[in-house]
Order: sequence, then structure tokens, then C-alpha cells
Amino acid sequence: MVIQCALWRKFKVQHKLVLVKDVLYLGVSRSARGYCLTLILETMKTYSSEDGLTEEALVTKLRTCRYHHLFLHSSLKVNASGTCRWGEFGSGGLLWGECTARQFEWFEGDPVAELLYKVKELYGLDDEVTFRNVTVPSENRPRSLHLGTATQIGAIPTEGIPCLLKVLLPSNCTGLPALYIRDLLLNPPAYEIASTIQATCKLMSSIKCSIPEFTCVSSAKLVKLLELREANHIEFCRIKNVVDEILHMHRSIDLREVLKLLMDPAWVATGLKIDLETLVNECEWLSDRIDQMIFLDGENDQKISSYANIPGEFFEDAESSWKGRVKKIHIEEEVAEVERAAEALSSVVTEDFLPIVSRIKATSAPLGGPKGEILYAREHEAVWFKGKRFAPVVWAGTSGEEQIKQLKPALDSKGRKVGEEWFTTMKVEGALTRYHDAGAKAKARVLELLRGLSTELQTKINILVFASMLLVIAKALFAHVSEGRRRKWVFPTLTGFSSSKGGESFDETKGMKIIGLTPYWFDASAGCAVHNTVDMQSLFLLTGPNGGGKSSLLRSICAAALLGICGFMVPAESALIPQFDSIMLHMKSYDSPADGKSSFQVEMSEIRSVVGGATSRSLVLVDEICRGTETAKGTCIAGSIIETLDEIGCLGIISTHLHGIFNLPLRTKNMVYKAMGTEYVDGQTKPTWKLVDGICRESLAFETATKEGVAETIIQRAEELYSSVYAKEVSSGRLDTQLLKLGSDGIHLQSNGTQEGSLCHKTKPTNRLEVIQNDVESAVTMICQKKLMELYKQKNRSELPVVNFVAIAAREQPPPSTIGASCLYVMFRPDKKLYIGETDDLDGRVHSHRSKEGMQNASFLYLVVPGKSIARQLETLLVNQLSSQGFPLTNLADGKHQNFGTSSFSLGSMTVA
Repeated sequence: MVIQCALWRKFKVQHKLVLVKDVLYLGVSRSARGYCLTLILETMKTYSSEDGLTEEALVTKLRTCRYHHLFLHSSLKVNASGTCRWGEFGSGGLLWGECTARQFEWFEGDPVAELLYKVKELYGLDDEVTFRNVTVPSENRPRSLHLGTATQIGAIPTEGIPCLLKVLLPSNCTGLPALYIRDLLLNPPAYEIASTIQATCKLMSSIKCSIPEFTCVSSAKLVKLLELREANHIEFCRIKNVVDEILHMHRSIDLREVLKLLMDPAWVATGLKIDLETLVNECEWLSDRIDQMIFLDGENDQKISSYANIPGEFFEDAESSWKGRVKKIHIEEEVAEVERAAEALSSVVTEDFLPIVSRIKATSAPLGGPKGEILYAREHEAVWFKGKRFAPVVWAGTSGEEQIKQLKPALDSKGRKVGEEWFTTMKVEGALTRYHDAGAKAKARVLELLRGLSTELQTKINILVFASMLLVIAKALFAHVSEGRRRKWVFPTLTGFSSSKGGESFDETKGMKIIGLTPYWFDASAGCAVHNTVDMQSLFLLTGPNGGGKSSLLRSICAAALLGICGFMVPAESALIPQFDSIMLHMKSYDSPADGKSSFQVEMSEIRSVVGGATSRSLVLVDEICRGTETAKGTCIAGSIIETLDEIGCLGIISTHLHGIFNLPLRTKNMVYKAMGTEYVDGQTKPTWKLVDGICRESLAFETATKEGVAETIIQRAEELYSSVYAKEVSSGRLDTQLLKLGSDGIHLQSNGTQEGSLCHKTKPTNRLEVIQNDVESAVTMICQKKLMELYKQKNRSELPVVNFVAIAAREQPPPSTIGASCLYVMFRPDKKLYIGETDDLDGRVHSHRSKEGMQNASFLYLVVPGKSIARQLETLLVNQLSSQGFPLTNLADGKHQNFGTSSFSLGSMTVA
């Protein structure tokens, strides 16, 4: 397969979001299909256009994309009402508010042609310069998230909103992997890619071997450095790490399947279609080529020059800028000349300066006499003689007279005298010039070799872009799986909507069912979250009290659905999620004084976009609809919106406190009434935060006001007014509450899901690395095997325990399967000593050990054991027995824990998992 080098440019605009930043120009225009966004990358000479965007999706892209210049087309000035004041009525207000806060320029004519003309004009480019169209079709993909949806679930960090990104990844996973996850959430992938991502994550979850560190390199920076031929040896080492990690995954039996699955997501993220065989072959070539040229860690054949009579800092400053960059074999002549020049310099300094220094030391008085020494003048890159209270003429006729006569004042590069204390000789200056010339030639040769290597690697730029993005995706997904396992999240079952147009047909299941759903910002592993079951086959009309959990439920459902269609784990016990074509969440609206709009105007503008974009394959979630206007008319508007969404046939939830909606003659076919449950406790009605069938007319408004500190006299008066005006509703409300209380027994729907979701699979490591010392591995295996057999016999268990330690070499880390599991581990320190430990967070413990000075390359053995109690017993047992066998340990004190690992050990209080 022949791969065109120019294809690498496609990675810039895949999915219309720039994952790696560059000089970017944006143009916004309006067409018959909706808003159009044109992106131009001047450095790469590429452009792309995306049409049919909604206003909210366009604003989301503007918020999340860094650009240098923004151009607005005159077509935006004509809005839906036909007026020329953009944003006054109808659509455009949100976009106008976003653009007015930024610098922009109006333009007319054909959007693409005019933008290209402006960019060429800005950079003084000739008309013959062509820009490549790299627009990537986005068929069969869900629509990009609206701004309101993205902010209300924290896909775009928003003050006061739980951030979804922070719970998807561990806190130490930032940068490019987090950016990839964010862009995937904002632009969900097609069904096939989402399924592949989920399959990859499932496989990652079961991996037992150690995994690479996954070197993350900015593709844009890499491309720019190679194109400008400015890549240094550090960047080449990072490139080698990238290709070596690809090769490591391919050579590993467990990781090879992960690598195969990652090929498609990497293709989608870069626009480069590369087969696995080509990727591996090219990575091998790149690794070998860099290895042939670049000086790598561990090599020591290029030491800095060192001579007794010359300060070491002189040679360090002069040679550190080029030594240790490329292998010595490529610069042998230059290195030899530098070494000869350094030796000559040392000889001259010894001859001209050392006798003077010796004479001064031998004859000067202890106090107040002259002083002299050979020093490095860093500012002038020279080694000179420095004498304090020293005058050469005074010393004539004494020992060292010939050397003193040769001294002359030291001069800087402009011929000016450098103070009264610095002296040199003609021979020293000549030797310095020779040494600096030799160093300059060596440095120039090294730079020439590095630039030549950059030129060679430019022919493989598409492979480098693809490989670097693949590792970014791998690191992001491994991190997500680790965090998901820690939080006890699950993989949902993904289904597609049925197709009646002769195209591809997926599972005909339309509904969505989530069992044991928890708010994504709660840590389910801590056991503090309320679980809900959502079995949605149509539109829900949701009622419930203040503080009853309606908004939290909508956010949780939105996040779970979005995570599912992206291929990620979801905060539930089990889930079946269809491939929605759009997910839209509308929460409360605020007024916009800058646009002259009330909160109700803003809400209606957002509702217009939601309803206008909804299809039978959409998920629509609206919280407290029509809250910002007069109750009667707001209720009727809400009822009409519900009828429209019901007719469309989308899935979703409309929550409301407008109880008058139940008296309207709504023409709905599939709408279902749902409520947030309440219960009586000590004579008071309190929320259960459980989703139940039915209608809830209890608002708990008085209780909420009291809880928030409103004066008791105000509450009492409010209750009197309520009773006097709404007496009939009070009695019927109590009846409804009682019915709701009876209905809340329906929570039993969750019991089966809870049992199913609580099943966990034991993981047993299988791989060993040859680098671990065999005697230690054998010893700890025998000790643990014997102890576990003893424990199993005491528990009357017939099966034999399997002890299989897994190795973690340097630059590797534990797999996600260790998350939340009790592990016993042995650390091999660089000083040949052992450390025995146990933990429920092996990944964190490994990082903690390696963060200490000198421990960066420590390796480990670990064993997953059934429970922390057993882990502690085995830890103490290993500490005691390994030390008695002569192994050097650093934590002997851990062997003194009482009741752990002693010969009189009792299992009476221990439960074997």
C-alpha cells in the first residue's frame, strides 16, 4: 500500500474539531441547510467546510476551538424575520452574543473563495499557492452537542456544574488524552466506531500484562519541527519512544488485539487510512533509523573533556550543546579534533599560567598580598589568568619571569579591555581560538546530521501522525477503563435504530433501559449514591417535589446516553442504549440583558432549536419547561411542545411543576407519566430520589424554603394563604401523595438489576517478564502458594489456589484490571534491595514509588489476592520469610505486625473471597 505523504494534513480537521492546535482561521456563514463553518490552516495549506450546523452546535465549536482570526459572512445579517438587525428576533441571538465578545471581520461573496483570498492576502502568498480541501464527510454520525447540553453536563467545564471530564479520567491524565475524550463527547462518533471503542475498552479491562507508558506527542508540533528541520535529539528520542511503543504492542500477545482495534479510531481521528502491516514495518524502520543516528540514554562514549588545570565548567558549557546528540561514529573526526584542541589548550595553560600561580602562592604574604588563579570567564567563553593586586612589571626578574613577560590584558570580542585583573597570552588565545573553532565545526556537523534526519523522517510524517494519535487514544481509553473500574461503572449494550430505507439495519430495539443509574458525579464505589432504573420506550412527563432529584436525573440520563454512544463506560449496573442521532438537554435559562432578552425569551429560543432538531432517533431532555412566564399560558405552551415531541416519536423526559398540564386535553399517543418518589417519615413528606410511575403534585415548597432559612413567620403565613385559596387542591394533593407512596413500592424493579450488576469477575494475572529475578519470583510464589493452600483448607474449600505473579518492567504500568483489587507486590529497587507491600491501588502505589529520587526505573511483581486481609497477611509473611532466606529488604519493620503472618495465625475472623 502506497501512502501519500500529503494525507497527514487530514488529521487537522477530522470531525471538524482541531485536536492539535495550529494557526487557524474561521469563517461563519449561513446557507439553506443551516450554519456553515469554514476552517483554514495556513501552515498546512488546507481548508474544510461543515454545513448544516445548528446555532448551538456552532457556538459550541467556537467555544472549544482556538483560532487566530474570525470572519463573519454577510449572509448572517438576514435572520428568520427578514430584518437586517441580526439577533433581534428569532435565530442568531446566541451566536451574535458569542461573536460580539470577540474580534471579527465581515466579508461577502463565496465563503470559501473569499476566505482563502483573505488568508493569502494576510500572509502575502501568491495566487498560484493552492489550499487542499480536506473536508471529511460526517454521514451516519450523531449531531454535535448543543452548547447548553455540553455545559450542563460539564463536557465544557462550567462553574457550578459537575464536570463530566473529571470523572471519566484519573486526575493525573491530562493534556492530549483528555482533549481527545472531550472532542469525542462534543462530536460523538458513528455507531461502528463507538462499537469499536467499546470493544477496545472491554479488551483493555481484561488485560493482565503490564502496559506501556504511551508517550503522547503533539502531532502539530512534531510536524512543524520536522518541516522546519528544527527537531533536536530530545524530540527524536520521543519519536523513537512512540514507534517503539507501537512495536511493543504488536509484539505482545495480549496488546496486539488492542492495537488492531485502535486502528479504526485512529483513522477517524487523523483521516489517514493505514493498515497494520504498513504501520509496523514503517515503525520498525523509524526505530532503527533513529537508533543508528541518535545518542540514546545509557550510552557513555561521549564524555565531556576534563583537564586538571582548566575549570570543568568551561568544557561543560562548550561541549554540552553538541555532545550526546548523535552517535560518535558519525562525528569521529570532529570529536578527535576537539579532543586534540582541548589537550593543546590544557598544555598551553599549564605552560603559561601555572608557573605564575605557583610563584604567587609561594611568595605572597598571608594577608594583603597578591593573589592569582586560573578561572573561567563565562561571559567571554575563555580561560584566563586572574590576579588580584597583581602587576606584571613588579614581578619581572623573579622566578617565572618569562611567563610574566608574556602576559597581556584580556580583551573581549570587541577588542575592549576586560577589567584590570584578567590576563592572557598569545599562545593561550591561539589555543582558545583553535578549540572554539573545532567545537563550532563539531556542532555544525551535529546540526547537519539532525537536519538530515528531519528530512528523512518527513517522508514518514503520515506514519508518525497516525502512531502518535493512536497512542493518545490508547492512553485515553486505558485511563478511562481504569477510572471506570474504580467507580464500578459498566459497559452498556449498544443498539442501532432500525432503518427502513434499504440501508444498513441494526437492532430494531428503540427503547433505552438503564438499571442502577447513578449521578455521574457521585462515586458509586463509596456507596452513597441513589440508584434508579430508567426503562424508556417513549416520552416521559416527569413531576416531583423541589429537591426531589428531577434535574439530577436528567443530567444523569443525558451523560449516560452520551457516554454510551461514544463507546465509554456508564455509571450504572447495566444499560441498553440506542445510537441516538442527537442528544439534547435543556436546563434552566437566564436572561440576557446584552441582547435585550428575558429568561423566557432565551428559553423559547433554545426550545425552538431543540424541537426543530428532534427526530424519532433523538433523546430530548427538558427540565422545568416554561418556568419563566405566566402559569396558564406557559402551561399551554408546554402542553403543545409535549404533543409535538410525542408526535415526532423521540425518547426523552419533560419535567415540570405546572400541574395544570394534567387538565389539558393533550393529544398524545405514547407519553408516560413518571414522578420522583416521596415517603412519610415522622409525619413529614420527604423525597426518596427514586423514579416511579404516576404523578406527584407535592412540591415540598414550604419544606424547602424552611430548610434554606426563610423566616418561620413567612412560611406560616404562606401556609395560611395556600390553605385559604387552594383548599380543594390540598386534599387531592394528599391523596395523590398517598397514591404515590403506594406506587413507590415499585422500586423492586431494580433488585434484579442490582444483583446482576454486582457480579464481579476475578482476575488472575498470567504474564511474567524475563527481567525479574527468577530466585525472588520462585521464592515468593512458593511462600504464597503454601499459605493460600493452608487458608483454603481451613475454609474447607476443595479448589486449589493459583498463584501467578505478574511482572511490571521499567516504563510499564499496571493494567486496569488491578483497579479496586487487593494486590501483594514486590518492588525491585535499583540498589538491588526489595520492598514488599500490599495495596488496593496498585497503579497509584507504583507511581508513588517511582516518583522518589532514583526509583524511576524500579520494576515490580504483583499478585491479585482475594481481599485486603489476606494481602496484609501475605505481606507480613513475605517480609519475615524472605529476610530469613537472606534477601535484602528495606521494610523489615512491616514484618512485626501483630496477628499477621505469624506461625500461630488464626483464620477465625477472616473471610476468604
